[in-house]
This record gives sequence, C-alpha cells and structure tokens, in this order.
Amino acid sequence: MFPSRFAALAAALLPLAAHAAIPLSSCDDPGFQQVLHANASTLPAQAVWIDRATLRWPAASSAGTFKLYYSADATLDVKVGAKVSGASLALTKTAAGLRVADAARLPDLHRGQLVLVQEAADGTVIAATRIQLAAALDDIYARAAAVKQLGVTVSKQQTAFKLWAPTARQAAVCTYASGTSKASAVRDMDFDRATGVWRAALPGDQSGHYYRYAVDVVVNGVGLVRNLVTDPYSVSLNTNSKRSYIADLSAPTLKPAGWDKSTAPATVRAQTDMTVYELHVRDFSINDPTVSAPHRGKYAAFGEAGSNGMRHLSALARAGLTDIHLLPVYDIGSVPERGCAVPQPGGAADSDAQQALVAKTAETDCFNWGYDPYHYNAPEGSYATDPEDGARRIVEFREMVQNLHKAGLRVGMDVVYNHTYQAGQQQKSVLDRIVPGYYHRLDAQGAIEQSTCCDNTATEHRMMGKLMTESVALWATQYHIDSFRFDLMGHQPKDVMVHLQRQVNQAAGRTVELIGEGWNFGEVADGKRFVQASQLSLNGTGIGTFSDRARDAIRGGGSSDSGEKLISGQGYINGLVYDPNALAGKRPAQDLLRAADMVRVGLAGSLRSYPMLTWQDRTVRLEKIDYSGQPAGYASQPGEAVNYIENHDNQTLFDIDIFKLPLATSTHERARVQVLGMAINAFSQGVAYFHAGVDTLRSKSLDRNSFNSGDWFNRLDWSYQDNYFGTGLPPAQDNGKDYALLQPLLANPSLKPAPSDIAYARDAFRALLQIRASSTLFRMRSAADVQQRLRFFNTGSTQEPTVLAAHLDGRGYPGARFQGITYLINVDKVAHTVLDAGARGKNLRPHPVQVPGTSGATYDAATGAFTVPARSVVVYVED
Repeated sequence: MFPSRFAALAAALLPLAAHAAIPLSSCDDPGFQQVLHANASTLPAQAVWIDRATLRWPAASSAGTFKLYYSADATLDVKVGAKVSGASLALTKTAAGLRVADAARLPDLHRGQLVLVQEAADGTVIAATRIQLAAALDDIYARAAAVKQLGVTVSKQQTAFKLWAPTARQAAVCTYASGTSKASAVRDMDFDRATGVWRAALPGDQSGHYYRYAVDVVVNGVGLVRNLVTDPYSVSLNTNSKRSYIADLSAPTLKPAGWDKSTAPATVRAQTDMTVYELHVRDFSINDPTVSAPHRGKYAAFGEAGSNGMRHLSALARAGLTDIHLLPVYDIGSVPERGCAVPQPGGAADSDAQQALVAKTAETDCFNWGYDPYHYNAPEGSYATDPEDGARRIVEFREMVQNLHKAGLRVGMDVVYNHTYQAGQQQKSVLDRIVPGYYHRLDAQGAIEQSTCCDNTATEHRMMGKLMTESVALWATQYHIDSFRFDLMGHQPKDVMVHLQRQVNQAAGRTVELIGEGWNFGEVADGKRFVQASQLSLNGTGIGTFSDRARDAIRGGGSSDSGEKLISGQGYINGLVYDPNALAGKRPAQDLLRAADMVRVGLAGSLRSYPMLTWQDRTVRLEKIDYSGQPAGYASQPGEAVNYIENHDNQTLFDIDIFKLPLATSTHERARVQVLGMAINAFSQGVAYFHAGVDTLRSKSLDRNSFNSGDWFNRLDWSYQDNYFGTGLPPAQDNGKDYALLQPLLANPSLKPAPSDIAYARDAFRALLQIRASSTLFRMRSAADVQQRLRFFNTGSTQEPTVLAAHLDGRGYPGARFQGITYLINVDKVAHTVLDAGARGKNLRPHPVQVPGTSGATYDAATGAFTVPARSVVVYVED
C-alpha cells in the first residue's frame, strides 16, 4: 500500500516541481493577471473545512459516496450526471463531518484545485462543491501568526520580502527602479511549508525602488492565474497604487525635522478626556483661499499655521478640543491620485444642475470620504503633493501629524478593516488575488458577504486579524497616531479587538484609545458567527462605541427616514410636542417625557448601572430602560460611550433641523437650537465627538449621504461667511425621492443663516469646550464616580420636560476645580423656572465661562429656583 500512496503523491506534486520559474517578462505585463490554464467552470463553495482534515457539507444528502478530487493545474471540470476524470482522496464519514484520512497531503493539494464530489454507485456525480478553506489554512499554518515583519524589511545588507500565500503554486518578486520603469529584476521566492510564507531577498538597501509580486494561484471560474499584485503590507506606493514602494520607515530621509522627539499634547489622561473633531483632509483646506494653492486639499495644508483653517483648529485646541479624527487617510481605491476631475457647479438654490454636474465625474473626481480600503498600511496618495514619489506621502503625512500636535491637537484615524474596495479578480483587489477565498467572509454558497456595503473581510480568520492588528500598530508607532475610530467595528470579533488593544498599547508604549461603531447587523448579527465587538458585548473592555440613544432622541426620527417622516419626526431640541411643525400633528406629552429621559441616559454616559428617576416616577438602572428592544444603558464605564449629534453620515444637524423646526423659525433661533445640541453632547459623560463644521452651522444642502458628492456638497468656510445651505439639490441617487420636499426648503432664502448666526454658533461651541475642559466633572473616570456625583433634578412625572438640569458634586474629586457644578439646558421657546432643593442656601455663581445668549438667567438661593431663558445653556459653580 505504501508504494502506491507514494506514487500518487509524486504524481500530485510533479507539476509543482516541474513548473517553469516566473520570467522577467511577466513583471511588465500591461494587465494585472495572466491566465496560465483556463478553466471557466464555476462551482459554489457550499462545504467548509472546520480544521485541517475535516469538512462539512450542510447542503448535501447522505446518499452515495464522497470523494475529494484534486488537480494541480486546475483541470477539473465537474458536471452533474457525468463521471469525474482525475485523482481523488477517499473521505470517511464521522460525527464531526467528512474526514480525510491522508491529511498529510492536504497542504500541497490546497495549492491546486480541490472539488468535493458526491457520487452515485456508478461513479456519476450527484453534486459537487468547492470548500471554504479559511479554517484549514488557519490550522495548518497556525505558526504564520508569529511571523514578524511581513512585507518588505530593509537593512544595509539586504532587502527582504515576505508574503503569506499558502495556496500559491509559486511566487516571485518583481523590482523596478521607479514607479514607471520596466522591471529591472525578478527573484523567485522560497516557500516555507511550516508557515505558508514565501521569502526572497535582494542584496543591499533597495530603498526608493518599487516592487510587485507575481503569484500563481487557482481561481474559481478562471483557472490557474498569474496575478501581478501589490503587497498587502505596502507602506507606500506610486500613483494610483500600481507598484509598492520599498522603504525603511525609520530612515532619516523619511522623517521631518524633530520627528523622533515629537510627542502628542498631554491632554488625554483617560478616555473620557477625549473631545473629538471629525475632519476630512480634503474638506479642511480645498475651499480655503488662505492656503497656498498647491497645498489645498493636501496633508501639507496643516503646515500653514496662518491659514483660516489652522487658526480655527488652533482656537478649538485652546478652548479644550483634544483630538482631530481624520476620515480615512490610508490608501483608498476610489480617487484618482493624479488628474482627478474638479467640476465647477453653479445654479439656483433649488436647481438640480449642480448635482448633475457632480454626478458626471463622481467616480473620477478628487473627492470621496475614503471608506474604500486598497492598502491598509500606506498613506493615501491623492493628499500628497507628488503621488508618484512613494517617499513624499510618508513625509507629508508625518508632517501633518507633527503640525497638528504642535497646534495642541492629538491625531486620530478612521480605519476601515471591515471590508475592501474590491475582491476576487478585480484589478484593485489585493488580498483575494494572493490567497483566493481566505481574507473575506463568505456566505453559505461561497459568495463574499457585502452587508457593510462592500466586500466584507473576515478578521475572525487568523491572518486577517493579524493584518488588522499589525496595521493599527504600524500607524500608532510609525506615524504617532494617538487614537483610532473603527468603522463598523461590530463586524469584528470582540476577542480580536481586545487582543488588538493589548498589542497596540504594547507596541506604542502608551495607551492608544480605541472607539468605533458597535452596530449589530448583517451576517454576524446577534453573535451568529462569533461574539461581536458591538455595543452590548464590549462593555468592560474599555473600547468605546458610538451611542445612538441620546442622538436619536435629540435629532428626532431615524437615520433612514424619508418623505414626510423627515419633517414629522421631531426630536427633543427641535420641537417635539412643545413646538410642532406643520406635519407633526398632535403628539402625546409622554413622547416628550420619554425623549427627555433618553437624553438624560446620554448625559449619564449610557451607563448600565446608573439609577435614574424616570418620567413614570420609577427609579431604575439605565439598563432597564428600553431602547428599541435593547437596554438604553449598555456601557460598563463612561469611556465606553461615544456621544455625538452628527458625523459624516446622514444629514448634518443644521440640515435635519431645517426639516424639523417649524418653517417660521428664524435663522438666529436655528443657531441657538444647534448650540443646544452641542451643549448636550459636551456635557454628556464619556467621549464627546463632533463633526467638523457643527460649530459653523455646516450644511450639505440637505444631502443625506455625501460620501461621493464631491467638494461642492462637502465644503467648509473657515471665514464664517457661508454655511452652504441652498447650493443646489443634493445628488439624486440618495436624495432624489425627496426632491419635492427639498426644493421649496432650499429655495427659501429666510432659512439661510447670516454670518452673525455662524459667528454665534462658533463662539458658543468654544465656550462649551472651555466649560467641559474646566472640570473633570464633565468627564468622570468611572461608573462609580458618575453614580456618586451626577444628580439630575427636575425629573419624574411633574418635571418641566423641556429643561435638563443636573448637579455635579466636585467635593474631593481630582481635577473638579469646583465644589459643585450645576448646568441647565432649556430647549423650549420660552423661559422656565425649575427648583432644586439641594441648591437652597448655596452660594452659586455663574461659571467663569458662559455660553452666549443667557441674559435673564437667575438663581435664587433662598428657594433653590433657577430661571433659564428660552433655548439657552446656563452653568453655575460652587467654590
């Protein structure tokens, strides 16, 4: 029996050994793939490996026998009713599934075509499927997780390359003298059977050169393919990411002066100290005439300290802002890095001409939010002054971070590890063209899940989790990034995120704050595949998630509302019950009471354990209050809640209030309503998160989804003259169904704020930042602190529901600065007086910093009565 097994193994491996080396000509192929052996037959992947030797096929019946057919050159063409021509392995049925007895052969067979076949007694095919291979690769190549420095490593002696591609037939590295020159060399790579890593080395320091990998892999529906592909661990690339750049990030030539000694401002000692401003690199300066023309929309704009934009950020830093969070700045696939279109729209306030012009070049213009990951570890080239020079984007990114640090601001990154821009054999697919079928999450048929909008990655797979963890560590160590915001973090496993936090802190030698979107949806919802990094499961980890509890109550309605619901669904600050608009109808008083309680949930940090007297006169923990079938209080500690009233998603707060406030509301009153929202956010326990321009009444001309709406609908004006409301109907793709509602609003000149309204909101926001920064009572460290020191009054069934009122006890609390702080927020159009028995006899005075517009506020020590003017924010302190 042994000789026959040996002969079969030799036959299977012979094509691997005899295959010709990859020629230099392959490196210059004008395409991105070469089909070496075509096989257009396609099969679903209904079977799944559960370890290195066991598989399951849930869709199969128990009839017949099962065989595993293999072909090194992808020659299998399996058809139901016919017999299969090719070599196969026998399978044994076990309680766990189908088991391959000769499992030692599988690592080599994974490098070819594998088809699982169910055969009838006469050998004809009943059914056939491919097998999802991630669990097998994770088992066979578990040691790969410990491999250090995948990608390129440079020293004086050599330049080494490491690529994890365990299913590749062969691999080579092509090197180029420049980003456009023909290949200068090709070097075959050696395969390590223990780890699945291919390795090669070139003599000397090859920094400044470029490279790509040529990888031979079997692809379903294509055959045996030679993919010419960039490195998933690329640290930089040339224009449009055609070639990876060889660099040693520790080289002095890649560091701005003083880089090694540059440190972030020491403004965040606990996660609750974070006060964040979410900003897009291009938005920041593309519309700022005080920035030199070559630097507009670039990393370099942050180096022009005298520009309007940098003066604005510096003023925010002085007021108490701690972090700038940049929308994606890793390499993205959706923006041409040279020669992108710059449309110049114009037209009436309610015209569709502007959006039509933007739509014509939406896929080729210079703007996109950037949720389109191409290379996770490389800076985006469209923000560099020279995208062709791989060194330029590294240096300019570091200069940007350094300049923001100098301005007193820490730097956070928005990261998107939950999907890739492309997958399969698409040209801008990287991971899937190196290890087909491994890096992405597949459905029961083997198709890539796309619940996040795009091709979902699978960080539950060992090497995708490794890539994510090491990528975050690279940004933290090599670019001095201080914090990270994870897009759709609920699609990551909780244990991977906890491991990532530990590894990144260790690599950086400091605490790196992690926050993210903990939404529960898609194929991973409710723990279907693993315990998610979602709102409810992350409590106790210290990782923060965005809280939608107060956000929804404050704004009103839901994020997917359209039609009349956009108007009728009023929220706490824009008229619910107390100031109905034309479509709101008569709402029960209980709706306002419920909303007020939900806003208090946010003010208390969405903490599970915090006890609160509700409008029904019951004192309950916040976790016992219902929020759409979930606990309103979900966080264990205040730092786990990220509070916000607007961000890049959905309409801006100003725009949502255009819909919801009564049409006759003046622009000054609209500015006051904006300040009410900012105040609630600023005073909420936890992380305070603001969208850039919230303080300048930012409008996107009612656009609900500006991700690809160009510069026109995403503009910011740091001269405070315009907020860009009424600059045309927003793009039809996401807004067209509501044009009948939008047009009369955009055409109404009485809704467009004056510069004085913008200035009011700007100054009020800075006052709010100063107040938040003045005392740790607004950013308490623990749930116990909040429970002990935050006391709401004006609560229960007899409350005045339009007034939020709270006392913060500062006695003996580090950094409190005051013995106590009382804040009151009146969202109504009229003044109200509320009582606090605990304030009787106290010697309270106005906070040293007051929000503009509080004239008429009073406090009566004899009765503990506070009179709060209409739509105002009042803060008192006790020394």
